[in-house]
Amino acid sequence: MIVKASQRSGATALADHLMNDRDNDHVEVIDIDGFMADDLHGAFKEAHAISKATQCKQFLFSVSLNPPEHAVATDDDFRDAADRVANAVGLTDQPRAIVVHEKNGRRHAHAVWSRIDADELKAINLPHFKNKLRDVSRDLFLDHGWALPDGLATYGNKSPLNFTLEECQQAKRQNLDPREIKQVFQDAWNRSDGQTSFKNALEERGY
Repeated sequence: MIVKASQRSGATALADHLMNDRDNDHVEVIDIDGFMADDLHGAFKEAHAISKATQCKQFLFSVSLNPPEHAVATDDDFRDAADRVANAVGLTDQPRAIVVHEKNGRRHAHAVWSRIDADELKAINLPHFKNKLRDVSRDLFLDHGWALPDGLATYGNKSPLNFTLEECQQAKRQNLDPREIKQVFQDAWNRSDGQTSFKNALEERGY
């Protein structure tokens, strides 16, 4: 899944946006955990109210979870993805809501956490969350067997033989995930109609 996130304020505006059924064929709240309220607007207002005891303005952490175009993700897939996000950025056990949108047969989800630690009455810092979520996104693609997009592939789906010096140095600092190597070989095989074309396809990727 492509995972994108932002720190936000505007509890009512965000709830309105996520519950918008004019631009979506179907909208469903599949989880509201850790809030006293049992509806999205109430939950986000609750987070806002608690944030007033702190100096934090962007008290919500909003994440979109987008599977590849032809993939079908279940509610449990979205819950699993949200759990991984929380573990990666340090929001485990924080109040959370998950909303699933469906349009033209495609499903994606939005997960939103309160950043405010209600016991300590302070905001949870989220350093380098974009880099952490890139790793989460990559693992989700590999675990589901979805083809890695160029932006998530270790070498950007390029042959390391064609790297610039900077790209080469970066590649040396990374270790290829065996699941990604397997995916490269499977993709090469699927694109080939014989031994020669299979060999050429692997050579394009530096094998």
